[in-house]
Amino acid sequence: MNRLLIKKNQFIRFVVLLLAVPCICGADARGNNEVLVVGDTRLKPVVQVIAGIEEIMGRKVVVYAPDEVDGKLASLVEQHAARAVIALGRPSIDQALTLPPSVIVLYDLVVLPPPIDRPNTAGMYMGTPIREYLHLVSTYLPHLKNICVIASPGVVRLLNDADPSQVTVYEVTNTYEFVETVKNLEKADAVLLLPDLSLLTNKALEEIYLFSFREKVPLLGISKKHVREGSLFALEFDPESSGRSLGMMAEAALKQQNSMRNQALPPRHFNLYINRNTADKMGIAVPEAMLKKATQVYP
Repeated sequence: MNRLLIKKNQFIRFVVLLLAVPCICGADARGNNEVLVVGDTRLKPVVQVIAGIEEIMGRKVVVYAPDEVDGKLASLVEQHAARAVIALGRPSIDQALTLPPSVIVLYDLVVLPPPIDRPNTAGMYMGTPIREYLHLVSTYLPHLKNICVIASPGVVRLLNDADPSQVTVYEVTNTYEFVETVKNLEKADAVLLLPDLSLLTNKALEEIYLFSFREKVPLLGISKKHVREGSLFALEFDPESSGRSLGMMAEAALKQQNSMRNQALPPRHFNLYINRNTADKMGIAVPEAMLKKATQVYP
């Protein structure tokens, strides 16, 4: 009888422990959630970034939508005893930047890093550095020697990590200058677009695509959307990889005793999209090795 009672008590303790697992998942040894994530999980990239974060951290993280934390993020951080907040997307970042400087803030899912003077803040951005395109071109399309870049000065300063001899850079300040510079290019083998959203209006892109196909000068786009519209290829950041990088940054920051060094990092891994129809129309032979490397080939 006593043995049966002991076994029953052991089983009850096991069930209680089993039921408690979801509650402590993503928490530290004290049961506190060290990391909160703010992001709109209706958006696929947000879900993918979170998957990367959880893969590296080896646990689930608590996620709130931006509208859930509006005006009360600081109290939620205190409620969960969180030491770090990962903000995904500009609305989430704007709210996270209001937190006390003792709270670590990491961010991602912005095209370019926002101007931030808050201490204990770092993150990643989605813009692809120029060197990544040049490496791909030199490896697979070496006949495209004269690559032209047209963008505003701030975007050029951030993303132009290439040797000056490798690209010809034109700095412009508005859409009109952007379109006119493209139309008057001479001896350009390709035009590399940068994520300069103030310049890349729908009207400007229409004009540039017309120039591209008329002059047979391929555009190197910034996203798969551009490739579907007619760019030769594009390198787009990989969300899960960025999430893994954020997870490593969070783990490292939580282990530090002093304040985190502020920094904004570009993505490290990319998805390649290619438009084979554009290549055919422009007489560009895309090597099979490059096609195999692509995440998707259109059409």
